[in-house]
Amino acid sequence: MPTILFSAPYMLSSLARFHLVLERYGLDLITPEVHERLEEADLLKYAGQFDGAICGDDRYSARVLAACAPRLKVISKWGTGVDSIDSAACERLGVKLCRTPNAFTLPVADSVMGYLLDFARRLPWMDRAMKAGVWEKIPGKALHECTLGVIGVGTIGKTVIRRAHAFGMKLLGNDIVEIDHFFIAETGVEMTTLDDLLARADFVSLNCDLNPTSCHLINARTLSLMRPNAILVNTARGPIVDETALVAALKAGTIGGAALDLFEIEPLPADSPLKQMDNVMLAPHNANSSPAAWERVHWNTIKNLVEGLGMPFQDVEQD
Repeated sequence: MPTILFSAPYMLSSLARFHLVLERYGLDLITPEVHERLEEADLLKYAGQFDGAICGDDRYSARVLAACAPRLKVISKWGTGVDSIDSAACERLGVKLCRTPNAFTLPVADSVMGYLLDFARRLPWMDRAMKAGVWEKIPGKALHECTLGVIGVGTIGKTVIRRAHAFGMKLLGNDIVEIDHFFIAETGVEMTTLDDLLARADFVSLNCDLNPTSCHLINARTLSLMRPNAILVNTARGPIVDETALVAALKAGTIGGAALDLFEIEPLPADSPLKQMDNVMLAPHNANSSPAAWERVHWNTIKNLVEGLGMPFQDVEQD
């Protein structure tokens, strides 16, 4: 009977729903207590005890994978990003790594547009003032008056650009790969250098993967290039932004504000200066929020696990 380390938080909260199908495939579960993710030390406690894993953003480092081999056959990641898993070590050790590509494109793109509208129209600030008894007409801007720079013009980045195009925004894009000329013609996005994008954009949306080229891509130097009223939006990965440098830039007025869905350390520490800043909007790594998208990912994650263990997957009734 294969044993599964089951640690994906979004699935653990409703694990009873999946018991029937998991039992059908004769899977025995290890269900640890998870607070956001399992770190390397947490995973090492279970090394050699499981054949497959369903995980969230757990830290499957090369050390963990080596300790889990050769018994571990498959890691089925809930969601899209696999930057917390050493994919090279997986390949070297013969561990199948599965995920659900483009799982949350639409809700994440909607979240970006929500942040743009909130900052441009000053909606949260007017709401707070009104509830405090202050009748003040806070100046705002229309999105068609603004320039959006999108760093990472992949599936989510393209979706953000299409939405912003519909609002009449001027569009700048930056990516390490060449972008299809048909998409450029469709949206009018101007592909440019990172430094030029940062210098010209009113809003900067991070939509790139986390990899060696993007870790701390937003740092003291790149923040210094931004306009003093520019807003940084991060719905990609926390470590793309050097938070210490961001806090310093916000305090100094180097940039105008930030909307952050993810952080270098999650949950965000209670003493983070970001929590005290009026020009910062925060969310608990929740830009993927969509019951319909979650449901697709739940069942695709199970399907990937079962097939990764060498068993054919049969669709089940998802009541």
